Amino acid sequence: MLERALRDLAVPVALLDGADPHLPVVWVNRAFEVSTGYDAADARRHQRDPVPPGARRPDALLAVREAVRERREVSQTLSLRRADGSVYTCLVHLSPLVGADERITHWIAALQDLTEQLSHDAAQSALVAAERRERRALGIVAQVSDLLMDVDDRMTPLHEIASLLTDTIVGWARFYVNDGGLRPADGIDSHHPPSGKGRRHGAPARVAEQGGDQTPGPDSVQLLLDGVKERPVDLPLDGWFPRGSASSWLAAHAHAQGPHELVDGPSRAAVFPVSGRRRVLGLLVVLPRAGRGLDGLEQSARTVLELTARRVGLVIDNARLYDREHRLAETLQRAMLPQQADVDGLDVWTYYAPNAENVQVGGDWYDVLQISPDVVGVVIGDVVGHDVEAAAAMGQLRSVVRSYAYDITTPGPVLERVDQLVAGMRIPRSAGLVLSTLTRSAGSWRLEYSRAGHLPVLHVRDGAVVALMEGGGPLIGFGGEGRSTQSLALDPGDVLVYYTDGLIERRDRGLREGIDALTEVVGGVTARDSAGIGEEILSRLADHPEDDVAVVVVRVPDPRDHLERGRSPRRRRWSLPSEPASIGRARHAVVRTCHAWDMPNAANAELVVSELVANAVLHGFGHVSLQLYDTGDGLRIEVEDGNPAPPIATDGHPGRVGGFGIKIVERLADWGWRPSARGKLVWAKVRPGDLPPAGR
Repeated sequence: MLERALRDLAVPVALLDGADPHLPVVWVNRAFEVSTGYDAADARRHQRDPVPPGARRPDALLAVREAVRERREVSQTLSLRRADGSVYTCLVHLSPLVGADERITHWIAALQDLTEQLSHDAAQSALVAAERRERRALGIVAQVSDLLMDVDDRMTPLHEIASLLTDTIVGWARFYVNDGGLRPADGIDSHHPPSGKGRRHGAPARVAEQGGDQTPGPDSVQLLLDGVKERPVDLPLDGWFPRGSASSWLAAHAHAQGPHELVDGPSRAAVFPVSGRRRVLGLLVVLPRAGRGLDGLEQSARTVLELTARRVGLVIDNARLYDREHRLAETLQRAMLPQQADVDGLDVWTYYAPNAENVQVGGDWYDVLQISPDVVGVVIGDVVGHDVEAAAAMGQLRSVVRSYAYDITTPGPVLERVDQLVAGMRIPRSAGLVLSTLTRSAGSWRLEYSRAGHLPVLHVRDGAVVALMEGGGPLIGFGGEGRSTQSLALDPGDVLVYYTDGLIERRDRGLREGIDALTEVVGGVTARDSAGIGEEILSRLADHPEDDVAVVVVRVPDPRDHLERGRSPRRRRWSLPSEPASIGRARHAVVRTCHAWDMPNAANAELVVSELVANAVLHGFGHVSLQLYDTGDGLRIEVEDGNPAPPIATDGHPGRVGGFGIKIVERLADWGWRPSARGKLVWAKVRPGDLPPAGR
């Protein structure tokens, strides 16, 4: 019964002769024969070691031999060879059988086949490794998304994403932008207009001796840039390409920038297209740690790289699209605003800030008109809405009011004619405005005004503020019963503040509370020039506006201004058109500012601002922004325009006048420049005073 039980046991068992030091096999059961393919005679004939034949794993064999010498049980995992030559892994349990005389008569070996268990364990390990790779991939994609969240902050660096990829899945990574040709990209720069297809590059191929029988390889990078290829490609860093091609330039740049252990020898880079909606915007170039291009990337890593390139391309495209729409909105708004010239006998300051945060086009506007040498017209208005229709209505109204104001100088009759014309034009948006004229007579000024559903102008005299509520009427287009005109004699030092509701209205503050807040601020103003008054108003009320903001400050000069100086905000700003007349306006602005800030002899500052604004007008584009700051030890001038190209100091232009502007600025001030959201900003720190002597 015992023999039958051992013979039919499902566990492979072999009985070994303990009297022989080689432990020959004397008996095996059926399970052993099925598992190994050997019967007892075959096992004994092929036996080499005191364990079943075909055993491997030398350390395990040594452990078995040591246990046999020490006459103790042992269990070891061994690799055994079957009769058919296949190798399988099993756990061998070897136990001694001791006779009556305390001698070992036999050893019994039981085999446990681990093939299925190891396969299951390997499958589980592979599954765990795959899940780990997927979690890592998802984590990397999430981090990339987080880095791309702040694309509005135009300093979001692409090199942070490249560094993340380098730290996690590749040996080296770099982004390149395709703006009329490849260039390394350190950040998402929405201000480079997208070009068409990638142009051919003039950079030479990587320096090497080319054999006479070698034929340049295809320009696969150019095919990616042109959209001919859509899938990532391999780029051999030691390959031969057409001289001056995109592949040649990129291979040379990657070889120069990549880690030496990855670029030396026959290394290949993997190049992924960074695609926008209509064109390839750039490339993501990576060097796998194995240096074998796409073949050196795990599938999960390749998926991460493809997703990253796709997301970066979409974000760059969205940033550029948003920036173009944003610029279009702001340009359209500013194009519809007049550019005020200096008014003889009055100190006038204007300010306009469009609410283009959501790419909206608003309907606020102002006008300062020199109707005649002694008559000045001031208009401020607001069309309901924030869209192109509102802007179009604003443009129509501005033109109509301008035309009639030059023909009829009394505000009420002008608005009556505007009502009649607007009713016939069927302008779809309602609008409110204030039209006023200031007439000079015998050295004094008289104000006439009429309101059409707009906020009242504030009149300030000796710190007392009065809202000019009279002369009111319905919105433009609804004044069928005539418009009234009110008048007010102005004294030297009087101030008029025109504004739109964006200055005072907030979600948590209504118009009445806003007017009260503005009245309080205006009553406490200590500046004695219109720019200073405007700056103080803005500093107190124009934080985080929720609508367009338009402000016009008109002040009647006071002969006592040069004797009495009030505290004045130490900042001034002007928006100037890109035309030669702005140079004169800027010079007058800096002279008036230096006077308000008690900076005697502003000759240096006047000359510096003249040169900077002239450069912006001649070489820039778009509006010119001028800002002045009192730094405590001098005057800081900042001039911003839409041209991102840096200023260059030259020794003049042969054959024509000019070219010395920056040289003049260098002599009179410390200066520099930096990129800005619009283009560039040039600054100069100047200490107003006498011109430096010659030779210094």
